[in-house]
Amino acid sequence: MKCLQRQPNCSRSEELLSYAQTQKVIQVNLQLLGIENDSDLQFLLQGGELLKVRSASWKKPRYFRLQEDCKTMWQESKKTLKSNQTFSLSDISMVRKGRQSEGLKKYTEEQVESCCFSIVFKDSCKNLDLIASSEGEAKQWVKSLEKIISNINKLNCQQKTEHWIFSCLKKADKNKDNKMNLEEIKDFFRLINIEVDDNHAEMLLKKCDKSKSGYLDGEEIKHFYDLLTYREEISVIYGEYAKSAGFMSPNNLVDFLMNEQREKATLADAHKIIEKYEPDEHAKEKKLLSKDGFLMYLQNPDALILNPDHQEVYQDMSQPLNHYFISSSHNTYLMEDQLKGPSSTEAYIRALLKGSRCVELDCWDGPDNEPVIYHGYTLTSKILFKDTIKAIKEYAFKTSDYPVILSLENHCSIKQQEVMAHHMSSILGSALITSPLGEGMPKHFPSPKELKGRFLVKGKRLNKLEASFASEAAGSDDAEVTEEEESNSENEHKKEVKKKKKKVELAQALSDMVIYCKSVHFQSFEDSRQTHSFYEMASFKEGKAMKLAEESANDFICHNVDKLSRIYPAGSRTNSSNYNPVPLWNAGCQIVALNFQTAGTEMDVNQARFMVNGKSGYILKPAYMRDTATEFDPITLTRGDWLRHKMLHVMIISAQQLPKVNNRKSSILDPLVRVEVYGVPADATEKETNPVENNGFNPAWNENHQFDVYVPDLALVRFVVEDYDSVSENEFVGQYTLPFNSLKMGYRHVPLFSKNGDLLPSAGLFVHIMVLDAE
Repeated sequence: MKCLQRQPNCSRSEELLSYAQTQKVIQVNLQLLGIENDSDLQFLLQGGELLKVRSASWKKPRYFRLQEDCKTMWQESKKTLKSNQTFSLSDISMVRKGRQSEGLKKYTEEQVESCCFSIVFKDSCKNLDLIASSEGEAKQWVKSLEKIISNINKLNCQQKTEHWIFSCLKKADKNKDNKMNLEEIKDFFRLINIEVDDNHAEMLLKKCDKSKSGYLDGEEIKHFYDLLTYREEISVIYGEYAKSAGFMSPNNLVDFLMNEQREKATLADAHKIIEKYEPDEHAKEKKLLSKDGFLMYLQNPDALILNPDHQEVYQDMSQPLNHYFISSSHNTYLMEDQLKGPSSTEAYIRALLKGSRCVELDCWDGPDNEPVIYHGYTLTSKILFKDTIKAIKEYAFKTSDYPVILSLENHCSIKQQEVMAHHMSSILGSALITSPLGEGMPKHFPSPKELKGRFLVKGKRLNKLEASFASEAAGSDDAEVTEEEESNSENEHKKEVKKKKKKVELAQALSDMVIYCKSVHFQSFEDSRQTHSFYEMASFKEGKAMKLAEESANDFICHNVDKLSRIYPAGSRTNSSNYNPVPLWNAGCQIVALNFQTAGTEMDVNQARFMVNGKSGYILKPAYMRDTATEFDPITLTRGDWLRHKMLHVMIISAQQLPKVNNRKSSILDPLVRVEVYGVPADATEKETNPVENNGFNPAWNENHQFDVYVPDLALVRFVVEDYDSVSENEFVGQYTLPFNSLKMGYRHVPLFSKNGDLLPSAGLFVHIMVLDAE
């Protein structure tokens, strides 16, 4: 959150002039955002006082108001020396009604439930917990915030660009006279991430200054905007196909879609595009597409680089559960590091909303007979097991309807295990799987489709599932359960505990809840084939799993045709860093668990794997990884159905509105683009462009790169933009990663995500993609 300095005292006439100017700016922004005469917006612009809650003793009134740009909230501080703070509405992840946050639950009483709400931010910022003076006022705040955030998110690229440039123009207009002199023009360029020398700035001023006044005003500023946003590459492409008096006819558009975009297109499709995207009513009446309409079409979500068909559930969801890669979180309760960071139900909410279908609960005895969750033998904070299960139930199926696996790391006494079983049963109710689906002993896993909206418990079980179908259910050959504690093996400093095998004391009620995901210790693939049933699954520390994936890849794949495997990070990753999940997916491992709280390449790749198929959290493995007789080996790549050698041609053309890597006005990007391919070892490679100096607003490269992709089913493509530095490490600007098989060909815009995985508004790349069969 950045700060705004207090304004100096003004005279009454100055105040009136300032008010009039502010109202004019607000009206322009309302027009740009398409939300004029909206009562909810007027409520936010007027603002009001709310009680801000930080602790039991820190509850203070603060005035909140939407600023004139209609996208920044202003918060007045009562402290004399403290400047007032702002935050952008685009940084808000969601607004939650009631006492849903940990802070409000802990520091407020139940009677103020209806007056409470929380603003949750996208990055690692703490929630903003607030109390309104009445239930009606709280509802108004929540409704108004949700409405304007929704409207901002619905803006098309052109509207976002216009709004952003207008905001930058207002910031550069230091004396608020609605004119732009030479110094203000130079300031404006720095704000939008371009460094121009004095000569170039003067040239632009003279070009637009038709009145010869020495500054830009009114229509001259509009002309300046048009020059600024002109995209030569779009003009060239459009010119190739605009054969009807400088416009694209429906026939011209069909030619473009079929020849360049490699899409099956009809005249009916072309008419729909013109009707939907052409902004000029005269052109629309004549069934023509202007250059502006063409650009608006290219920037719409369905025309981007990701195949829109893959944004819905398009795969067969009726296969057994173990035939899918499953989005999985490790130590889900942690917000930061593994040694002293906070544990929070918020971490579960964030992981579930990101699509995780397997969450981990590290359970220990707590006070008052209430089990707690934290990272054992460390100083991480503790949360109640009961509160965690409530949060999981609330958010489990917001992003995906498909089943959630609760991976229990159970360190509790028998007494508190019974409490755990009670909480899961009473809170999750009939959604919790407590017996096999169908009649009789199952022979394979149910499918994600059959398990929609259900919870599975992964943990230890006192006996085999088969025993519950026999008359002698209590007597089983597995009654004495031993395990190597995962959490202890994760803590490298507990070596003396790590070596021990521990006899498990397990409550019957908790044991009976483990149906399809019984935890067992892995000895060897041969031992698993002979002694383990399909529902008995092993967890592998990353080092052991990576070694197996490298040395015995085909055995690992065959193992995972029949059973589930879970992989988890090494205990040495105390900073919650992540390993590369790709080699484990190549070995058919389904539950490759990562620290969702830690941003980086590994999480980018993980999110890319699961961004398709409706963000269901389940991705069907290729057929050759579901066949018990498969000979597929990602290391040796012998002949088989998996070998479909493709040539990927990528032309990096340009970028638009890249964000600064820091807030210094003088900081201007020198951007470069790197294209990375992830997959089997033969496909793993990267290539990068040359940097463009001093231009983060509209840099152009026009560079071609070519890649061999041998196993496209397992490949992912990552576009990374960095700020080049000749003397130190390049700085990350943005990235976008997607499965190779989800690439759309032709001229495509590529959206960009921040380091935390949030969409960067208006920023993007423009590329040309071609995928051909290798000769």
